[in-house]
Formats: sequence, structure tokens, C-alpha cells
Amino acid sequence: MAGRNGTIVTEFFLTAFSEHPEWGLPLFLVFLSFYLLTLLGNAVMVLLIRVDGRLHTPMYFFLGHLSFVDVCYSSAIVPQMLAVLLEHGATLSYSRCAAQFFFFTFFASIDCYLLAIMAYDRYVAVCRPLLYVTVMTEKALWGLVAGAYGAGLSSAFVRTVTAFTISFCGNNEIDFIFCDLPPLLKLTCGDSYTQEVVIIVFAIFVMPLCVVVILVSYLFIIRAILQIRSAGGRAKTFSTCASHLTAVSLFFGTLIFMYLRDNSGQSSEEDRVVSVLYTVVTPMLNPFIYSLRNKEVKQAFRKALCRTKSSGKP
Repeated sequence: MAGRNGTIVTEFFLTAFSEHPEWGLPLFLVFLSFYLLTLLGNAVMVLLIRVDGRLHTPMYFFLGHLSFVDVCYSSAIVPQMLAVLLEHGATLSYSRCAAQFFFFTFFASIDCYLLAIMAYDRYVAVCRPLLYVTVMTEKALWGLVAGAYGAGLSSAFVRTVTAFTISFCGNNEIDFIFCDLPPLLKLTCGDSYTQEVVIIVFAIFVMPLCVVVILVSYLFIIRAILQIRSAGGRAKTFSTCASHLTAVSLFFGTLIFMYLRDNSGQSSEEDRVVSVLYTVVTPMLNPFIYSLRNKEVKQAFRKALCRTKSSGKP
């Protein structure tokens, strides 16, 4: 990978928000608080699902894995982002940049698959309630989750190997918060058409495919809800899907805006703002979305608090 000046690119330099150095410390404090809330919120969600028997259902089984993946997903990005903000830039070796891209792609892909699986779970629960127990067996749950992890691993491996066999030339400065694909492609030189096609093809098997599964599932769900005669019954049925639909809108909305739009004329600053939404904000909001809109989770949380207070009494 020779640069235009004949030297070999062995490292990248992240310089996010360098045009506003006065933002460094305030953004560091804001993102640090978001990251701590992400760790705390998702850890509490995993713990509640594990210890409360009322949450031992397929929906919460998938939600527990989503919370775990969100912690890993955020941890692959935010610590490096905090270092960039605090030090006004950070140097990453070629292998470390590739590793960060791999783990980001791995966990983001699993997030996509899990959200699609959760949409299918809601479809079966609403449209095929009599078959729900026989369809969503323990073996099926573990098979779906294992498939999500396996597909995420395959996609991350192929996309990382393909992306980092592209030649990078000239400036090794990445004006972004982490080693993501759009800013990396701006540093390429030579013919990278084949690699970019492979990356796009594998992206199609993750994001658009999952969006199609979610849309089709919710079309059937909406049709089933409209067939319910009572307004109370429709509201109750829709409330079981509202949290998931909110999480899907936040996550896929920002990803689609970032990756499936025409990048011509778009500023790096706009890209960074959007990337903050899907790497920092969405993983932090997910546990609050599911807890604030879900009666079972709120009851489990109150029960856990009461148990903690009781055990703390002399």
C-alpha cells in the first residue's frame, strides 16, 4: 500500500472535530456520560431479564442479547472517540484501525439481525398467537441468535478483509470519530472497484434485507391490529410493538442516512453528527425505550429495587 509520496501507510490519524478544538472537553464529558449511561442501562436490562421469571419470554430473550451487543458495539467505538476528543486527535496503527472496523461491523450487523428477528417474533405473537409457543421454542430461539452472531461474523470478516486490501494513498488523516468505511474510502487510490462491489453486496445482505423483514412483519402486524374491533384491544396490541418500532426507527434511520445516500456534497461534519447518533445515542436510548414503554420491565425494576432495599435493612 504505497502512498503517492512513495511511503507505506502503516497508521491512520483520527482528527474528529479538529476545526472546533474548543469543543473537545465539553464533547468528551457529554459522550463519557452517554457511554456510562449505555453501560449502566444495558447492564441493568440484562440483569433484570436474567433474574426476573416474568421476563423469561422470547421477546426478552432477544432483548437481553440486544442489550449485550449494544454494550459491545458502543465499547468498540466510544473509548477511542473519547481519546480523540481529549487529545485533539489520535494515531491508530493499520492493524488497530482494521480491528476497530471489524468489531464495529460485527456488532452493528448483529444489532441489525436481532432487530429483524424481534420483528418476526412480534409478527408471530400478534398474527399467529396460537402457534407462538410451538414456533418460538428454546431451540428456535438459540438457533436464531446463533444465526445472527454467525452471519454478523461472516459479514464483518469479509468486509474487513476486502476493505483493508484496498490501497491507501497520500494523506493518512481520517476526519472522523473512528475507522469507518466512508472516510476510509476517501483515502483510497488505484482501482478499488472490485473491493467496493464486494463491500456493497455484503451490506445489502445486512441492512436492506433486515429492513425488508421488519417492514413485511409490521405490514402483517398492522393488518392484524386493524382487524381488532375494540379500540382498547388495538392499543394494547400495538403497545407490545411500540418499543421495538421506536428502536428500529432510531437505529436504521441513522444507518440508512449514513450509508445508503448519495455522499456527494456531504460534509464530514454532517457525517460525524450522524455517526454519533448510531454509535453513541442509540445504544444509550435502547434500554430506556424498552423500560419506559414496557409495563413488565418497570415492574421487574421496582421488584428489584424493593429486594435491594429489603436486603440492605439491618
